Amino acid sequence: MITARAAATFDPVARSVATARAFVRDTLQGWGYTDVVDDAVVLTSELVTNAVIHAGTAADVLCLRTEDGVRVEIADHYPEREIPLRTTGLDLGSLDSENGRGLLLCAALASRWGVEYSPTRKHVWFQLDLPDRPVGVRSAGPLLPVGLLPVTDERVRVAVVQIDSEGAVAAWNDDAAYLFGYTAEQVTGKQLADFTAWPQTPGTNTGIADALRLSRWEGSYGIRGADGRTIPVYGSHLRVRDPQGEPSTVCLLVRDYERAVLQTPARTPVSDTAESRKTDPFEVFIGSPAPDDLDGLLQRTVERARDMLDADAAFLLLATDDETELEVRATTGLPSARQRFARVPVEAGTGRYGSARMPAVHEDLDAVPGAVPLLGNTGMRSVVTVPLKVEGRLTGSLGVAAEGAGRYSNEEALRLQFAADRIALAVESARLGELERLRRGSLSFLVEASDLLAGTLDRDQTLALMAQMTVPTLATWCAVYTIADPASDPELSYVLHEDEERIDGLKSLLTRISPPEPVRTPGARVWAAPSQAAHEAALRTSMRSIGIGEPGGLGSTTRTTLATAAAVGGETVVLPLVARNRVIGMLTLGKPSDDHFRQEILELAEDLSRRAALALDNARLYSERTAISQSLQRSLLPPGLPAVPNVEVDVIYRAAGEGNEVGGDFYDVFPIRDGAYGFAIGDVCGTGPEAAAVTGLARHALRLLAREGFGGPAVLERLNAAILDEGTRSRFLTLLYGELWPQEDGSALLKVVCAGHPLPLRLRQDGSVEPAADPQPLLGVMEDLELYEQTFTLEPGDVLLCVTDGVTERREGTRMLGDDGLADVLAHCTGLTAGAVAARILRAVERFAAEPPSDDMAILTMRVPEPH
Repeated sequence: MITARAAATFDPVARSVATARAFVRDTLQGWGYTDVVDDAVVLTSELVTNAVIHAGTAADVLCLRTEDGVRVEIADHYPEREIPLRTTGLDLGSLDSENGRGLLLCAALASRWGVEYSPTRKHVWFQLDLPDRPVGVRSAGPLLPVGLLPVTDERVRVAVVQIDSEGAVAAWNDDAAYLFGYTAEQVTGKQLADFTAWPQTPGTNTGIADALRLSRWEGSYGIRGADGRTIPVYGSHLRVRDPQGEPSTVCLLVRDYERAVLQTPARTPVSDTAESRKTDPFEVFIGSPAPDDLDGLLQRTVERARDMLDADAAFLLLATDDETELEVRATTGLPSARQRFARVPVEAGTGRYGSARMPAVHEDLDAVPGAVPLLGNTGMRSVVTVPLKVEGRLTGSLGVAAEGAGRYSNEEALRLQFAADRIALAVESARLGELERLRRGSLSFLVEASDLLAGTLDRDQTLALMAQMTVPTLATWCAVYTIADPASDPELSYVLHEDEERIDGLKSLLTRISPPEPVRTPGARVWAAPSQAAHEAALRTSMRSIGIGEPGGLGSTTRTTLATAAAVGGETVVLPLVARNRVIGMLTLGKPSDDHFRQEILELAEDLSRRAALALDNARLYSERTAISQSLQRSLLPPGLPAVPNVEVDVIYRAAGEGNEVGGDFYDVFPIRDGAYGFAIGDVCGTGPEAAAVTGLARHALRLLAREGFGGPAVLERLNAAILDEGTRSRFLTLLYGELWPQEDGSALLKVVCAGHPLPLRLRQDGSVEPAADPQPLLGVMEDLELYEQTFTLEPGDVLLCVTDGVTERREGTRMLGDDGLADVLAHCTGLTAGAVAARILRAVERFAAEPPSDDMAILTMRVPEPH
């Protein structure tokens, strides 16, 4: 049954992916479904990307809440997509492919999923069920009418296995074959131990061989099925004799979640002693209810261990995956609580006392300094440590310590080991659950980080994003160093702290110390310089404040220095930023005093640094390309306009795009000789280097030929020949070229040639607008051109408007401004100066459509002012 719904539609633009993720995250968190938020966000990100980026349509997202989970539906509007034929399987493509991963993720993460097609849309949905949270009921409920009893999915199966005196399978019923996948013939005569995953039973050191010799035994373990999976079972063992007197054991086994079928009901306690014998040993040690999170479980464990041995302190460390190091996860009674996630080696020395794999008792740490690194400078003298093991594998270490010497012996070690055996399996299970949550959260984090980094090509914004994604998610503070080229030293480019008031002090500290050495080796490496420099600065400041050394009171500078020292006094790591086989910078992450990074965070930071390095290098390349393009564009335009006597001249130039392409529009106004001026406005086909070459050729050839005394037609004919000489690199060119002679009576004589270019428009004082030239063939297409020039006079108050096709071809949908629309705008410009006319034309073009212009625009205006 659907209990709530939320829907939204997202436009087909890249930023919609992040907006859709935020919508799903906020919706599910509002419903209280935090357990499935990360999976839902990852799947939504992939499927919305398919819709808005690949299909290029809007995406409809619908979230449906049910009593046991959530269903998310994503639909696009791509009617051309072919409806697939029904096949026996779904081809999800190569696992190494960079796209098409949405359905793969659905198959891996979702409880159920599907794809539906219609003539106008594609509809993908996935269902995420809430995880089961068994509470372990330990007593029977009241009698219920038959109609109220729950309905089972299938009949309950009880495996009956008989084991002979040697521990081999003697009988194996049909339910056992069904549950575990082995036939009776496959297992008869083989040892039961070959099929069992037998952890030590909580509260005892009983192994499977011992359990089969007991007259009665009941508890949980695992059976390895024929498919390789371990099936948790609950078993009840009863030892019997056959008619010949030979002993054997009958084992009744059910799935672990059906344990109520076999589990012996708890008896009503008659005394404290009886209750202690019947209570679960794990709950006796941890207490009930047990914490449902790993940190809570570990903290309660160290507190119980300390109280059990009447100690002053206790600590618990968890092993890394390779069992070479132990990570501090919980302490009590120690200042090292600030050293969470600090690491110590499993093998600290030779012999059993130097290994965490064996119990150890140290009567006096003063006699063996450094034997327990975690307890250095804590005042603890006697300590006992025991390993936490699951199926023989080291998973952690539990220790208690006292300030007095000689407090502990082997007897206390046995008691502590007994407690460690009780909680080892529960701790390992909780740790694996935490790792799985971290893995899924990391996947969601990296998806969002990649999307943000890919959304910008600005270097400064990329640096800011790198820092903002790490603080405070991964670290307390962050500094980014960049390296301009292999010969340059690292430069501090960005600093961020989770407390904004600490940023200035942190930046000041980092600028006073040498930057970290750029090393290409992947992975995080510890950098001690910031912490040492901060502690030295704090020590000098403290000495001055108490009158030792240089005089000084406890002012704002002193407080800032002490606060900075505390902020950077913990572990600092450096990760290289490597892109295209070159170290382009370093990402520095830091923790506050005595704090350390956990390995999972460092691995996530390493993944992020690889993505950030590529994004930063892309931004650098884009910035360099943009700078080159803008410099080239400026070189293709005149540095300024000459002062023409008795004629106002103004130009507006607007380049379209993001600035990394050289435009094809150009203009020029230049003196030819005394009393004569040349002007030109043109448009080369296309953009980029080829268009720039033709633009440069045209502008400089016009000046050179005009100053050699050639008239307008001769100038353009020779330019046409020069363009055709470029061969395959040539581009056709539309060009309006003219010569201007200011006259003594206040008018201006003009001679123009319009070679395929939008016609110049002449505005008279009475508001009439007319073309000032006739169209002629464009340049760069035909070898033999017969061009002619047209002569006319601009009277006082007249305006000549020359534009490129970016103005006349301004569009919105099917509408276009065109020559007539431009003439209408110009007709309302009587009485305006040349600059005002150009500005009004530009405003009219920009307001014609909502979208920004997609083509370059050049507007050249000339006006003969009226006499005063």
